[in-house]
Amino acid sequence: MYISTVTLATLVIIPVLLKIFAPYFWEDVFYLKELVRILLTFVSRRKRRPLFLAVDRFIEQSALHPNRTFILFENKSYSYQDADKESNKIANALRSHACSQSGETVALFMRNEPTFMFTWLALAKLGCPVAFLNHNIRSKSLLHCFSCCDAKVLIAAVDLEDALTEIKTALEEKGVCVFIMTKECNTPQFISFTDKVESASDLPVCRSLRSQITFKSPAVYIYTSGTTGLPKAAMVSQTRLLAALAVLASNGVTAGDVIYLNLPLYHTAGFLIGFIGTIETGSSIVLRRKFSASQFWDECRKYNVTVIQYIGEVIRYLCNTPKKQNDKDHKVRLAIGNGLRTDVWRKFLNRFGNIQIREFYASTEGNVGFVNYIGKIGAIGRVNLFHKTLFPYALIKYDTERDEPMRNAKGLCIKAPKGETGLLVSKITDIAPFVGYANNQQQTEKKRLRNVFKNGDLYFNSGDLLRIDSENFIYFQDRVGDTFRWKGENVATTEVSDIVTMIDFVEEANVYGVQVPGHEGRIGMAAITITKGKELDCKNMFSHVASYLPAYAQPRFIRIQNCVEVTGTFKQMKKTLVEEGFNPTLVTDPLFFLDDKDKSYVPMTEDIFQAIVCGNIKL
Repeated sequence: MYISTVTLATLVIIPVLLKIFAPYFWEDVFYLKELVRILLTFVSRRKRRPLFLAVDRFIEQSALHPNRTFILFENKSYSYQDADKESNKIANALRSHACSQSGETVALFMRNEPTFMFTWLALAKLGCPVAFLNHNIRSKSLLHCFSCCDAKVLIAAVDLEDALTEIKTALEEKGVCVFIMTKECNTPQFISFTDKVESASDLPVCRSLRSQITFKSPAVYIYTSGTTGLPKAAMVSQTRLLAALAVLASNGVTAGDVIYLNLPLYHTAGFLIGFIGTIETGSSIVLRRKFSASQFWDECRKYNVTVIQYIGEVIRYLCNTPKKQNDKDHKVRLAIGNGLRTDVWRKFLNRFGNIQIREFYASTEGNVGFVNYIGKIGAIGRVNLFHKTLFPYALIKYDTERDEPMRNAKGLCIKAPKGETGLLVSKITDIAPFVGYANNQQQTEKKRLRNVFKNGDLYFNSGDLLRIDSENFIYFQDRVGDTFRWKGENVATTEVSDIVTMIDFVEEANVYGVQVPGHEGRIGMAAITITKGKELDCKNMFSHVASYLPAYAQPRFIRIQNCVEVTGTFKQMKKTLVEEGFNPTLVTDPLFFLDDKDKSYVPMTEDIFQAIVCGNIKL
């Protein structure tokens, strides 16, 4: 009787104690269990021979569930078998007509469409690494991105043919074979490809064509803007792609889910999470060319969508749409993404219902990530000992004025105490490698941080400032260096500055991001000096930035200065400029605003400023 009473009391007391002292105990246990399951699955696949790659998982799914819907796109449906056969046709057409061999890098220049997915599957079956070119870039940036991946074949959508004609001469000089997805090509030296695909066989591609691949081989190149220079091609290895299969499954997505994919496929989120993650689960994808706030929920209802992807801006746009009585009338149960602001998070849940938010932290080239599996509003993840053992990381003190980590008398970095903001660094190991950027050793080395906690150690420098609270939740604070983020895109200020200073009347340009009330991230602004004897030509300035830069990277505000202020080491000073922003009452220098309607930069007035702040002028 005594033992029974003690046992009963223990059973009552333990849950109470856990609730008080470890409120997230069971969530942590279930998450760690999932981590172990993912790790065991990954290790098991790594041991398979011949090598088991992400594309092999797709081939498995198409064999197991040939008639299951894979892609829904503009009222057209493609089964797993359809995708398999179509990718076989593309692969066989490439083998017959391409001027390169299996295993060589191919660049893909397309918008969101099923052909993007079919072409990647085809190239993966051939063992070819694929470089995803951002369909927004043009001219110098486009040629740079293509060149740095050493591709000899470029496959493009027909609606992007004009962009390629701008760099046609340079492509010819490089001996590049350009295929356009059309039956008849209008540009000399470009080759029509759709007709060749239609006449090709849909028989499976021989697995031996990818026998040269190792797990360290490049699978895809995804471009990311860094702190300086033009976009860099981050190499995603076959191992990383294999690991990416688990992203959706680890968040509870199953074969019965329908995933709404409106993020760009050339980005990490759209490709690795939306596309590759779906291959693992055998789910269905509703693919959109681009995000539309006005059509989002109607399409979710139409297709019975259960899982959505987001970046912070997507959720904010949805919250800014006019309220409707059927806002909560949908089947969406899960939202996966990053960059969600705390106030927008709450507003989204209150308006659209009890949707589970899985906010995460990761970067294309990085070697560590976090997941907010608890659902704590505002957090990007939760830290635990098991995760830290597998992927050693730390937050270190960072001097934002000197733009470098703080170091002690021994020259080693200093850990930031819990509750304080610090720079995230992650140890480079065999399990958590940092491969770097294609043909860009200088930028690769900049992301490596040496002698962090002991002489000779090597860490990946994330460039992100984070904070861990007393409950072990981790929060994003800011970015260091010269990169800002707008419309879900990273913008390298040096790249924008290089473009702006190409104009003959601009002597110098100091580009930075400024905050706009009610908006995620920072929007581009440029403080410029005018060349002696010249004057600002507002329409020419507009035409120039519109021709060379995608919309998200175009400076929306111009500030005219007599000289660009620099530090003692000749670094451009941005801090004061960022703080003053584009408010004409605070800034005595002439200010201009990019007006899309007038196709010109117009003088910034108090009325324009107030219209922007109030949201009456859309940015």
